[in-house]
Amino acid sequence: MLNIPSTTQVMGIINVTPDSFSDGGKFFSTEQALNQARLMIGEGVDIIDVGGESTRPGAKAISVQEELDRVIPVLEKIRAESVIKLSIDTSKAQVIHHAIQAGANIVNDVTALQGENSLATIAQSNVQVCLMHMQGKPRSMQQNPHYNNLIEEISQFLSQRIQICLNAGIKQNNLIIDPGFGFGKTLEHNLLLMKNLQLFTKLNCPILVGVSRKSMVGTILNKPVAERLYGSLALAVLAVTQGANIIRTHDVTATVDALKVVRAVIDG
Repeated sequence: MLNIPSTTQVMGIINVTPDSFSDGGKFFSTEQALNQARLMIGEGVDIIDVGGESTRPGAKAISVQEELDRVIPVLEKIRAESVIKLSIDTSKAQVIHHAIQAGANIVNDVTALQGENSLATIAQSNVQVCLMHMQGKPRSMQQNPHYNNLIEEISQFLSQRIQICLNAGIKQNNLIIDPGFGFGKTLEHNLLLMKNLQLFTKLNCPILVGVSRKSMVGTILNKPVAERLYGSLALAVLAVTQGANIIRTHDVTATVDALKVVRAVIDG
């Protein structure tokens, strides 16, 4: 066990979308999303990540207004009831701005703040931001992704984005990194990434890992999305032993329990 963080947080996923790969349509109404948030809080979640636009391969883009209409009421209602840490999963500056006003503490951006005005919007606030690596764009990212040196290229990208954020006035302690499992990566890339995850601790930012129910689990096990829990838990445990600080998951109770056992062994 190398570079094991002193604590690990569990981030629960709530997709307010009709088309996300795992839970699309389940929490599409504000009330459904709010009930799921209440459930996750009872299960011991540390962060709730609310997203209004699917980033699965081939997903359709939506307008700023449609995304706002989906996520802002959910954020406002959760915040009205709870002090739980809230994350907004978006890459649009206008959504970032309104989400922060609605109570978001973290911006989880698959484009690492490369969108127009995103850097400036974050710099004007004091929220945390998760910078994710993705080769290509969500609609086409899985069409033959290629790397000459996977780990080096992801590290260089994240290092550059960290420096750009610092230059824009974003504080170092507000930065989180995500190597982007499944975003422009084949199964072989994802496995190599997990095996070498500890190398990203050199970037001196907390590491977020999102592997819950993803196709890498489905491909390894030949299982549909609904049957990928155990494989996802195995990857979550491996990620923590490789230095992950935040595990993003659809399955809060199971992940909280698995990480409690890991923590008992580490601290024992």
